[in-house]
Amino acid sequence: MIRFAIPALAATGIAASAHAAEVQVQAQGPVVELSVSETVDAKPDIVEIGAGVTSQADTAVEAMRLNAREMTAVIDRIKALGIDEDDIQTTGINLNAQYDYDQSTRRQVFRGYQASNRVSVTLREVERAGEVLDALVAAGATDINGPSFSLENDEGPRAQARRAAFDSARERAQEYAQWSGYTGVRLLEVNESVVRGGPVPYAKADGRMMAEAAAAPTPIEPGLVGTQVSLTVKFEMTR
Repeated sequence: MIRFAIPALAATGIAASAHAAEVQVQAQGPVVELSVSETVDAKPDIVEIGAGVTSQADTAVEAMRLNAREMTAVIDRIKALGIDEDDIQTTGINLNAQYDYDQSTRRQVFRGYQASNRVSVTLREVERAGEVLDALVAAGATDINGPSFSLENDEGPRAQARRAAFDSARERAQEYAQWSGYTGVRLLEVNESVVRGGPVPYAKADGRMMAEAAAAPTPIEPGLVGTQVSLTVKFEMTR
């Protein structure tokens, strides 16, 4: 959140400092406080996909060994698609003992170990999302999540949304002033928050189920992603 106050007059003998933003402006007239949000949509230029492999074995060592071999095949496939190593990141490695519950004895029965490894892949060619998803499944990924679309740099849409929100707030404040018998408004304070929005990511899917169901390339529609700026603005009514 960005917060700043608009100083009224420079104080004599007081040098500007980092504390200047905390100066409270004294209003002579009535004050109107407004909360306004504006969203600007744009085509996404980044998509993130999560891929993982889950392996099971009788021992912890064997489960990790199998998982390492299967995950290496998935990562090698990602790199073979031309994706930069910096855009591939391990997000989690887990090893857990697995048990079944025996109803007759009312006891847990050990059945082995489960190892899993997950990576996050950032694609800078959004149109390749379907191709990469299919390739990951073919390489042995047993669960997939995403795609999640976003903007690498949202400064442009953010600036547009900020300007639209501020203009809307000033216009509304001016209307309140006129309705109250005042002629203008003076800005006192602005608080800003930014929300990077977008379409809801696809639900997590089992890779083997996708491989069995996919008779054709997976269709992906990136749509638009939104950048929202919310302002809380205070204006003094002036004559």
